Formats: sequence, C-alpha cells, structure tokens
Amino acid sequence: MRRVKPHLLTLLIGVNDVVQGRTPEQYGDALVRIHDAISALRLAPGRVVEISIPNWSVVPAAADFGDRAHLRQVTDTFNAIAKGEAGRRGFGWVDITAVSGSGEGRAGWLADDRLHPGDVQYAAWADLIWDRVKEDWTAPSV
Repeated sequence: MRRVKPHLLTLLIGVNDVVQGRTPEQYGDALVRIHDAISALRLAPGRVVEISIPNWSVVPAAADFGDRAHLRQVTDTFNAIAKGEAGRRGFGWVDITAVSGSGEGRAGWLADDRLHPGDVQYAAWADLIWDRVKEDWTAPSV
C-alpha cells in the first residue's frame, strides 16, 4: 500500500467475511490492520469514507449461504464493528444497508447471478455515497 498515494479512498469490506464464517473478532482484527494501513497514508480529513456492508440477505441466492436472518444479524454485527472503528479513526461512514434492500424486484437491481448488485442498485449506492462525500471531496485538497 505504500506505493499507493490516493487523494480519496472508499472502503467496503465484509461480505466475504460473512460468507466465509469469520467471527466478529476475526473480522475486527482484519479491519484494524486495514485501517492501520489506510491511516498510514495520512489523507486529509474527510477523504476516507467507509461504506457499510449491504443487506444481501434479501437476495434470492443468499439462501445458498445460510439462514437469511442469521446472515442479516452477522451483517449488522460486522457493520457495527466497522462503523465504530471508522469513527475511532475519523473516517467517514455511509450506511448503504437499507438502500441495498429497498429495490427488490426492480429490473436491474440484481445481477444475473441473483446474488450481486446490478447496475440500478450500484447507482442507488453511488447517489447515497455522493450525497455524503461531495462537500469534502470537491473541496481543494490540503
């Protein structure tokens, strides 16, 4: 990561941790290491934003990965860990969890695999994220 010199950074991580059955402790430990690396970049305030894990428990293919209620509970637990760690670091936080489940049944909401977001869902995420970051990200970098 030392060769990377970004001016803006977003982080959305955790769905694969849920799928792979990682514990909250394992997820938190990995996230701290990632946050340490990001903090070492010393980006200007407002230039790092963490994005919540989407609510993928509602998609048809989620059933292949376990009980939907359990997947949602673990997602919420991981999001609480990420939000707390982001706050401790002074990183921004954007919660896309609610919007990620709001377009069920809409054309283009899911990819053809019925698991991953489709273009329409990504656009909804982008709108929400942009509303949160535009002020900081369009200001001149210090």
